[in-house]
Amino acid sequence: MAVNCDRPYWVAWSQIKRIGSVLMRRLHEQFGSLEAAWSESEAGLLTVEGIGPQLAADILRQRSHLDPEQLYAKHLQANPQFWTLCDREYPRLLQEIHAPPPLLYYRGIPDAEEMEGNAPTIAIVGTRRPSPYGLNWTRRLTRRLSQEGFTIISGLAAGIDTEAHRTCLTLAGRTVAVVGTGVDVVYPRRNQSLYEEIVEKGLVVSEYPAGTPPDRLQFPQRNRIIAGLSRATLVTEAPQKSGALITAYLANEFCRDVYAVPGSLDNPNSRGCLGLISRGAQLVMDEDNLIQTLQEMPSFTVPSPRLRPEPLTQKESSVNPSPKPAATPTVNVPPHLAQVFAAVAPEATAFDIIVEKSATEAAAVSSALLQLELMGFISALPGLRYQRN
Repeated sequence: MAVNCDRPYWVAWSQIKRIGSVLMRRLHEQFGSLEAAWSESEAGLLTVEGIGPQLAADILRQRSHLDPEQLYAKHLQANPQFWTLCDREYPRLLQEIHAPPPLLYYRGIPDAEEMEGNAPTIAIVGTRRPSPYGLNWTRRLTRRLSQEGFTIISGLAAGIDTEAHRTCLTLAGRTVAVVGTGVDVVYPRRNQSLYEEIVEKGLVVSEYPAGTPPDRLQFPQRNRIIAGLSRATLVTEAPQKSGALITAYLANEFCRDVYAVPGSLDNPNSRGCLGLISRGAQLVMDEDNLIQTLQEMPSFTVPSPRLRPEPLTQKESSVNPSPKPAATPTVNVPPHLAQVFAAVAPEATAFDIIVEKSATEAAAVSSALLQLELMGFISALPGLRYQRN
């Protein structure tokens, strides 16, 4: 994209519901700039792939109440530090994923090498309720990685995330926290001092503007940013339904390396890691083994074996599934995923169609689809298509 990226219009378009980074990129490419796209007619908007009559009408209605310049000035007062997708400083690795956040807010000290994708970055994630074994190996591996110059990326959550951040800071290493709130909101609250130290010595980033409180729907979406910023993802301890598995599967989708620490078969907290290893993740034997394996990967860009999510519920797929009404999700689908599930047909359905039918922003759809796949309700097909099981 061009460097002169009309920042007021990136902010303005981000306020339009159901317009995410995918459609913003298409608008930019179709009309040359988001400023030009802002004044396009309904007929012009309908020429953009993924924008149907209903969405075009919604865009016209919503933008009639917005003044981009005034909105931008107000936005800067609360959010002085952020990048748009077309800013030079926007992290290059994050730009490579399917639905990067159009605006990325930050606090702390950006690192030029990280932004350019030249720094060795690794995500360390896991359960919020770790065992002593999980904490011990998180400390050991984080310590060695920090000593080797790796930037440690995690989510500031309780448990494994907290241990990874703290261990890194103890060694004066570089760490980045990706939060599921505004960058000025600390969650959990007990990590206030840790947050302040990361802001002082590292970086905190979020796709949510200042003041955004925690919400359970935001944290799975946050995981794609953790995976997207990282050359590799390491899961040190995770049960079968851990959000860390979402991060691992997303990392694999982005052709980034995935590593997992094995654990006891008797420990439920190890089941997620063992499942990852059984489906192709790199098994971590010890610190030397991890470092050696990472160093053997040229620029950490060699794709890992395809990890296929193992259904988290025992749900048999019928060979010839009977047609299901598109607007009636099964009763077992969690309520917060029902709207996206309803947009997935029994036959192959394109990602853009799901976004349009569900009337949901692309990043949220991507997160919901992955959760539905992990739960065994849908299957992912080549070419960003999905179908019900």
